[in-house]
Amino acid sequence: MRYCFGYEFRLAGKLFIAEEDGFITAVSKTADNSCVLRETSLIRETKRQLEEYFGKTRTHFTLPLKPEGTDFQKKIWAELEKIPYGQTISYGELAKRAGNPRGARAAGSACNKNPVCIIIPCHRVVAADGSLTGYAYGIETKQMLLEMERRS
Repeated sequence: MRYCFGYEFRLAGKLFIAEEDGFITAVSKTADNSCVLRETSLIRETKRQLEEYFGKTRTHFTLPLKPEGTDFQKKIWAELEKIPYGQTISYGELAKRAGNPRGARAAGSACNKNPVCIIIPCHRVVAADGSLTGYAYGIETKQMLLEMERRS
């Protein structure tokens, strides 16, 4: 059974957290119509860790994650989790780390499809020149998250 529940966060607005079989499968701005609206202990724990992150007292999440995607997307998402808090890398570097040195665009596409935003930190990936490009929640949110991490 897939459960989801939404919370309001001061810095991010409303976020819906989804859980299935003891794993977090999504953090998004919209509710998944295929889930049962219910707050579970894992969803509450995810909320708590997100609140700590936004409160600048957490730099690393310790949650069981199981995002759905292709093998390449999962490779990219695994590499995203290795980017240290407050740091950024380019899409080209991300692709290289995932074993596809010519796959910057594919890495960007995988970031765009990241179902567990913020927890899997796709906001830490920038253009080769350091500029902010693409983010599912908007460039302003990406900039806010990066600035928050750098000021911690």
